[in-house]
Amino acid sequence: MSFASLDLIDGLLRTLDSIGYKTPTPVQKQAIPAVLAGRDLLAAAQTGTGKTAAFALPLLQRLAMEGDQAASSQVRCLVLVPTRELAEQVYQSFHTYGFNLPLRCAVAYGGVPMEPQLAKLRKGLDVLVATPGRLLDLHRKGALEFGQLTALVLDEADRMLDLGFAADLDALFAVLPAERQTLLFSATMPESIRAMARQLLRDPLTVQASAPNTAARTVRQHVFTTDKRNKPELFVHLLRKEGWGQVLVFVKTRKGVEQLLGRLHDEGISADSIHGDKPQLARIKALKRFKANAVQILVATDVAARGLDIEALPLVVNFDLPSVAEDYIHRIGRTGRAGAEGEAVSLVCADEVELLRAIEKLTGTVLPRQEEAGFEADHRVPSTGTPSAPAVRAAGGKPARSAARPAKGAAAGPTPRTAAKQQPPARDDTPRPAGGFGGLKEELPPKEKERSRGPIYGARPGSPGAGTGASRGGPGGNRGRDGAVGSAGTGGGGKVVVTATRGAKSAARAAGRAASKPGGRGNKR
Repeated sequence: MSFASLDLIDGLLRTLDSIGYKTPTPVQKQAIPAVLAGRDLLAAAQTGTGKTAAFALPLLQRLAMEGDQAASSQVRCLVLVPTRELAEQVYQSFHTYGFNLPLRCAVAYGGVPMEPQLAKLRKGLDVLVATPGRLLDLHRKGALEFGQLTALVLDEADRMLDLGFAADLDALFAVLPAERQTLLFSATMPESIRAMARQLLRDPLTVQASAPNTAARTVRQHVFTTDKRNKPELFVHLLRKEGWGQVLVFVKTRKGVEQLLGRLHDEGISADSIHGDKPQLARIKALKRFKANAVQILVATDVAARGLDIEALPLVVNFDLPSVAEDYIHRIGRTGRAGAEGEAVSLVCADEVELLRAIEKLTGTVLPRQEEAGFEADHRVPSTGTPSAPAVRAAGGKPARSAARPAKGAAAGPTPRTAAKQQPPARDDTPRPAGGFGGLKEELPPKEKERSRGPIYGARPGSPGAGTGASRGGPGGNRGRDGAVGSAGTGGGGKVVVTATRGAKSAARAAGRAASKPGGRGNKR
């Protein structure tokens, strides 16, 4: 099948030919005819499968064929994305695909001056790609109106909910025209996304280009087990031993990014970084340097897990495992794109066993383990409860200690509390109100509702249920409640902290007093 067989107009076909697009991908084959026909769409596809072109090409054609002109401050097609990097990437795609069409496109996101964005809006736009926060700011300033809007795209909708944009989305949906075409694209399909689709989409066509929550088959995945303190040295060792070229490295925290960056610089390795504390212009510059091979290593937090389209990137390294299993899919989706081969390496320590278990459960894949000679883990990573071959030393020699045998004192499987968390939320079949979004937070299951309140890293310090810094333990930790429980999870220093309840402490003190009395246990000889 060719793009011409999908009834695309000559202006688009000339552009596709000039950039080397010959054959549509599976998601493009299914989505393009449906969007051209005006259908609402719910599409699930792996990252790197060409889903941007799946909605951009037919929308550009419809806008060009309608022949209307956007009035001042009006926008005809709105594309919402979760991150600045993804906004820039999607805008560039629209700009490239629409090169031969008389359409005006622009991008709007925070972290950069607003005036250039205001200047473009004053002329009216056919396509605006934007993040929710900046879009709301522009609308509240009166610089953006939606009277001419005919199409809305939600790209990476699951990530928007993960990042806490539920309230912003509610506010936006309340001011958008009810009569519009809506396209919802998501790489994962949790219940929160299905709830959103039930309210926003009208008789949608569902496109399932590949099994959800799976990585591309062209990506080879494996794990090196080691201790947390050895990760920086192991990474540098593997970089040199394996002769790695360009590498995108994911680290859980901004502080961790800068620490690894400093270590690489000390070793004379060219590297740059992207994370939320860096100004947007600095992030753009770092990405451009990496794409141009001016630096070998790009170290990033999950801000870069989606929205980075790097041609022929050979390798992704998870220096830390992500707190949310779905983010693993998006991280490793930066390699092995468009059918190319790629590799994903994860450095895993004992503190991350539950995160590894969640990833393997989500993907239905047991990640093969290795140990590098000289970097063996003193604190073995316990079995994840799935059958797997014993870990072997990458450098050969004697087999390493079996990864299938749990460490002493380690649980063989998830605790009842963990198992309960892993159960999928029950589907809510309550009739949905007509029109509008109806309030996302009221529609979500309890777990998703909690995540929709803000960033995935838990409650803000000082908020009810936030607990102490030790009890939160950084991303992935359990928030303290009434000072009773504190499990540090896998963030922070990776320690597990248990704070006894007041009653337990009182009982311990009483036992100590009893033992110290004459005749008590403490005085027996």
